[in-house]
Amino acid sequence: MNIRRRLIPTAALAALSLTAVSACSNDTASAGGAGNTDKFDVVASFYPMQFLAEQIGGDHVNVTTLTEPGQEPHDLELSTKQTAELGEADAILFLKTLQPAVDEAVAQTDVKTKIDAATLTKLEDHGDVEHEHAGEEAHAESEEEEHALDPHVWLDPVKYAEVASGVGAAFEKADPDHAADYKKNTEALVKKLDALNTEYTDGLKDTKTKVFFTNHAAFGYLAERYGLTQEAISGLDPESEPSPARIKELQEEAKADGVTTVFYETLVSDKTAKTLAKDAGLKTDVLDPLEGITDKSKGDDYFQVMQANLKALETALGTK
Repeated sequence: MNIRRRLIPTAALAALSLTAVSACSNDTASAGGAGNTDKFDVVASFYPMQFLAEQIGGDHVNVTTLTEPGQEPHDLELSTKQTAELGEADAILFLKTLQPAVDEAVAQTDVKTKIDAATLTKLEDHGDVEHEHAGEEAHAESEEEEHALDPHVWLDPVKYAEVASGVGAAFEKADPDHAADYKKNTEALVKKLDALNTEYTDGLKDTKTKVFFTNHAAFGYLAERYGLTQEAISGLDPESEPSPARIKELQEEAKADGVTTVFYETLVSDKTAKTLAKDAGLKTDVLDPLEGITDKSKGDDYFQVMQANLKALETALGTK
């Protein structure tokens, strides 16, 4: 459906991660290309945005994703082809602060419908370390202003539902001929997310421990929603390396808090997580931040992987 047909600079590519929607598979979403169909063409920055676009847009949208399956989204760099696709899009769906290259590209393009998921819910500062012990509070407060806002809102079903509602409204406005279907699809998606929230609430309300260790600080919203404490080996950047002091601190906290498991993810190295687990006598398991779906994912879509994450947390935390 392509309203506009102009190219933008390569830098602008990254910013155009707006939700491109289509009921097609991941492969189709990656290869279809914006502007090549009579449908509403959406370019999505990475999987959680792509999923929203596909679920809400249904048969009326053609979704292209900037982040290929298996690619770590934080470090995304855009190709010339992707830049061209951005210029052909009717809408861009992205999450500001997660992918700097995308943010820059979006800022430089004149695509009319730019949907920034970060504006559709409230972002919070979860810092690099979630758990505070006695004597640490003052230190944590002194560093608070240095922490970036956490963009991982899709891992909280409630916040993800808020984003979904905003995306649905944006689609209705941009493509009014199909507004009724977008509204219907959005309501159905929000209902499923509400049910997922109930599953998490029931599954995690009574556990032996409330503390879990993970590779990077992607689960702050999830932890806050369900009364848990996330201890991240690294910060919000999955590629950052923890200091020796941080590793020692985690080993001590594992004993103090009854931690049984160190979680890692599939798109970044598990070396540090497995080393920590071995040194501390802990188990390891996958807790997927759902930044992309691959053949290693424990499910084919957002809901299946989130349910697998719930089971992993129930096991690690010790459901009573």
